[in-house]
Amino acid sequence: MSNGTTNKNLQASLKSADTEEWIDLLFYRPVGYRWALLFEKIGVSPNAVTIASIFLGVIAGCLFYFNDVLINMVGMCFLVWANMYDSADGQLARMTGQKSELGRILDGLCGDIWFITIYAAICLRLTGEWGYWIWILAAVTGFFHSKQAAMADYYRNIHLFFLKGKAGSELDNSKQQEELFHSLSWGKQGFFKLFIWFYARYTRSQEQLTPKFQLFFKKLRSQYGDAIPQDICERFRKGSLPLMKYTNILSFNTRVVALFLSLLFDLPWAYFVFEMTVLNVLLVYMIVKHEKLSKSLCNYLDAKHE
Repeated sequence: MSNGTTNKNLQASLKSADTEEWIDLLFYRPVGYRWALLFEKIGVSPNAVTIASIFLGVIAGCLFYFNDVLINMVGMCFLVWANMYDSADGQLARMTGQKSELGRILDGLCGDIWFITIYAAICLRLTGEWGYWIWILAAVTGFFHSKQAAMADYYRNIHLFFLKGKAGSELDNSKQQEELFHSLSWGKQGFFKLFIWFYARYTRSQEQLTPKFQLFFKKLRSQYGDAIPQDICERFRKGSLPLMKYTNILSFNTRVVALFLSLLFDLPWAYFVFEMTVLNVLLVYMIVKHEKLSKSLCNYLDAKHE
């Protein structure tokens, strides 16, 4: 396979240039693509790759319990490996057309399970010094972590919807997920039904933090259905694009750099402080800007139909 063909196929396996972070473009996506080619060749499914990444991330988290820099660095290597697989599963799904609702949910759970393990390991490591206070700090930080990751994911998928349409996005809504939940049988599809129960609440929490976008999107769909005018898509993309760098900061790579530094200097509690301060400021800023964009576009829709 020539380099030109390889680059073309790699580009096709990405979601979009708008939503990719430079570290991902330089490292995780090219490496993930190679893993995806191998998995495709040997017949491994995207969901199996996701599950493997969960195990790798859990191993990484367990290694952060030890107050030993070398063991912690081995843990970081496992975490990077886990993220390679997390990149590869999506690329493999797009390459092979094996996208599924379960795959989407598993992919979302993947990072949550990694960081729950990491949080627990850090708390166990520091309990002797901090007592129960470290668990309280971790619990509060974990709450905000979940909001940061959820909104970063939501804003990326909204952007992809206006950039590539419904087929190029994984934008879901709680009403659809609740309808799916009620259509499933506990007896035959109990495990998947439970997933959907949690996922419906996850999507509802995203919607609750974006009231102006919900109003804009409802008005947009009522006026145009699926045939959204190009000028509105372009206006939204132009306003949303500057926020994509913040969604990436709130996702994985920046967190891992902060985690790496906190472990390297034997200050693992500092990672919680970083999430509570820097990342929460970015989250609030991102929500305010996105809601302002949605309000302006809602006014634009009103002006078009006067």
